[in-house]
Amino acid sequence: MSTVPQRPRHPYLDAPAPIAFAHRGGTADGLENTAAAFRRAIDSGYRYLETDVHATADGRLVAFHDATLDRVTDSGGRISAYKWADVQHARVAGKEPVPLFEDLLEEFPEARWNVDIKAEPALLPLVDLIRRTRAWDRVCVGSFSESRVARAQRLAGPRLATSLGTRGVAALRLRSYGIRAALRRSAVCAQVPEAQSGVRVVDHRFVRTAHALGLQVHVWTVNDRERMAALLDLGVDGIMTDHLGTLVEVLKERGAWE
Repeated sequence: MSTVPQRPRHPYLDAPAPIAFAHRGGTADGLENTAAAFRRAIDSGYRYLETDVHATADGRLVAFHDATLDRVTDSGGRISAYKWADVQHARVAGKEPVPLFEDLLEEFPEARWNVDIKAEPALLPLVDLIRRTRAWDRVCVGSFSESRVARAQRLAGPRLATSLGTRGVAALRLRSYGIRAALRRSAVCAQVPEAQSGVRVVDHRFVRTAHALGLQVHVWTVNDRERMAALLDLGVDGIMTDHLGTLVEVLKERGAWE
């Protein structure tokens, strides 16, 4: 089994590994990224919550995965085209309102948040919100865009925890094969799928290389108990799941659920 980094590089990661992340609060009942979903995750014992952010036309930051409201709400259209006064009337699964990320920070003061910046207009509002609420130890910022998350890091400075973007993960994979590749060293974790486009990402070599660089490895989105167990055997530091109960059961069986 790979050795877990002994001293996390940022207070955001000071919980005992492995870390259980509630992906979008848990999506099994279709209420993803809602206060109700996150409340259920907290009640189930989760301390780390994963979400996504978009900015409305008037710069309000909403916790929502898609660029449009169509898939999961009773409304439609691009979030960036609407003001918050319009978006707040949409209901996820016809029941729950789309939340402001600021309200989630306030409602769940003990939670730690893994936040995916889904679009460029959300970057500045997110950095401003973290600075204003002094949530430096409670938020880790990520994005598929390495340049976007690197820009967030430059704007916020070393107090902000960030994960590697897609380009950074590719560089880490190359390094695991002994190939020199430039890597943003300000990141504190690599958040990755098990495989991408049929190519294996997470294996012993990848985890070992990440740990040697002081990076934790968090894997998304894992809903199968056998895959959870296999990843934990590899020494990954965190798992993001939609199936909250399954991950709790797997961790309890290993004596790793607090």
